[in-house]
Amino acid sequence: MILSLLVLFTVNMQSQSTAWFSNSSEAKAYAQKNNVPILLVFAGSDWCKPCMMLKAEILHSSEFEQYYPSQFALLYLDFPMQSKNKLSPELTKQNELLAEKYNKSGFFPNLVLIDIQGKVMGTLTYKHQTPKAFIDECESLIAKTNIRK
Repeated sequence: MILSLLVLFTVNMQSQSTAWFSNSSEAKAYAQKNNVPILLVFAGSDWCKPCMMLKAEILHSSEFEQYYPSQFALLYLDFPMQSKNKLSPELTKQNELLAEKYNKSGFFPNLVLIDIQGKVMGTLTYKHQTPKAFIDECESLIAKTNIRK
């Protein structure tokens, strides 16, 4: 039984990508190390229905999870409303500062692709598309901005 639990824990840990971050310093370090941009995902995980759908249908799809770690660091910037989901003061401040810079409209979900220096390369839109269609949009944006060498 212990072996079964260990196997389940290992599989679960492996399914969580090392390119998914909530800390901007960690995302930037990954982006620098792998020479990839950063996708900022502004979301309200416990109140924004489209945000919840984006996360479930796209961000946690097996297609997208296999695709994005080699393409960009994903920085998930959450703005929860329920007190039980409250972020640490440090994460709250980080997310608010990034929202002031990259999400002035307060639109959710908002997906902004930036380079390592923080320059906006473009935006993506969640339109209830399939993971493949979303990946195609990512590819198009990356190609358009000449991020890859």
